[in-house]
Amino acid sequence: MAEPAREQTIGVEINGELYEREVAARGLLVHFIRDVVDLTGTHVGCDTGNCGACTVLLDGRTVKSCMLLAIQADGSKVTTVEGLAAPDGELTPLQQAFSKSHALQCGYCTPGMVLAAVSLIDHGEATSEEAIREGLEGNLCRCTGYHNIVQAVAAAAGVS
Repeated sequence: MAEPAREQTIGVEINGELYEREVAARGLLVHFIRDVVDLTGTHVGCDTGNCGACTVLLDGRTVKSCMLLAIQADGSKVTTVEGLAAPDGELTPLQQAFSKSHALQCGYCTPGMVLAAVSLIDHGEATSEEAIREGLEGNLCRCTGYHNIVQAVAAAAGVS
């Protein structure tokens, strides 16, 4: 019986730039993003998929990058928090709303929370405060109690 591959070359577009690298077959996407590509906005929190600090967009959908092998992202497009702002550094309306609504405290959950909110808005799922709360329930924040986060997402989505 042949031994399973230990490494594989993958190509992943992250924030509009293609990265072709050899990765360990069991390497996680979060470590590829942080350690190989050196984009440290994606945080490692619980390593079990419970907290959402590692949330990124994979082909437009939220995924917890600590629960996905890097090789599973081969050929995909990934967006991290670093890929949201305009090239001149101007923040998106959602990021501005997070700042204006004081939806950040320690900031550890913020990148994952913002990307989860981007997905909710992009997919038309941020229709009410209740829908926003439900849509963000896979992302944990231990500082804000969620009220300001929900307010920020609602403001950016135009929900009153």
